[in-house]
Amino acid sequence: MKRYRQFLPVIISDFEITHWEHPVHNHNHYELIYIKKGTGLHHLNKGIINYKQGDLFLLGPEDEHYFEIKESTRFVFLKFTDFYLHGEAKVKDQWVQEMEYLIKNKEIGLSGFKLKTADQLVIDSIYEVIINLKPDLQTNERLIWLQIMALATILRRNLPEITSQERKSKEMESVFAYIHEHIYTPNRLKAQVMASHFHTTPDYIGPYFKRNTGITMRDYIGNYRRTLIQKRMASGYYSLKQIVLEFGLTDESHVSKLLKNKQNL
Repeated sequence: MKRYRQFLPVIISDFEITHWEHPVHNHNHYELIYIKKGTGLHHLNKGIINYKQGDLFLLGPEDEHYFEIKESTRFVFLKFTDFYLHGEAKVKDQWVQEMEYLIKNKEIGLSGFKLKTADQLVIDSIYEVIINLKPDLQTNERLIWLQIMALATILRRNLPEITSQERKSKEMESVFAYIHEHIYTPNRLKAQVMASHFHTTPDYIGPYFKRNTGITMRDYIGNYRRTLIQKRMASGYYSLKQIVLEFGLTDESHVSKLLKNKQNL
């Protein structure tokens, strides 16, 4: 399968076509794809989604896809790398966390977003701004980042909400989503607190998680936290003190030990 590689931190592509020429592929970057106009099929991770004007998709590096166009389609691609996500001008923990949560939520990549009418109008306007910023990416880099953060905020509030408490206690998707959302607050990830949230008991939620994933919940949380910390360290723009504060850890030696020995926090 073909893999496209992007070396620039961010690229904006705005084009209209009647025939999709790329084969099934994946990338080394993330993509926010907005359907400005047109209809067709989005083949994503061996699934098929009908797309139309106003639809929006978030793809990660390992997502494979291609489009099948029915009516002439105008695509607006916003492509960004891990470096862009964690770069020097982006050390805004709240917003980085918003994007990490959206990217980690696998449900997004499979189904796209069901946007409220008002939010769809706002997103359309944001993409008009992005298109206007396209001619000078270097000068407008920070402005583009602000648009991404605005998109993240809107997309987050349009995530599918599971209102049935019974369903919440049974579906692994909601457990993963809870962990990803609260990875920065260790107290919210204690078995007793999670069990209360999902209306079950501490003795049940741990075995339930392992039975459905093949890994203990403690190991999954530790591995995910370590991955996020390693990305911050690799960017070179986060100090140990900043990481300790962001992730609610004990002290700097805790982070150092994790990175050196690859042990769970």
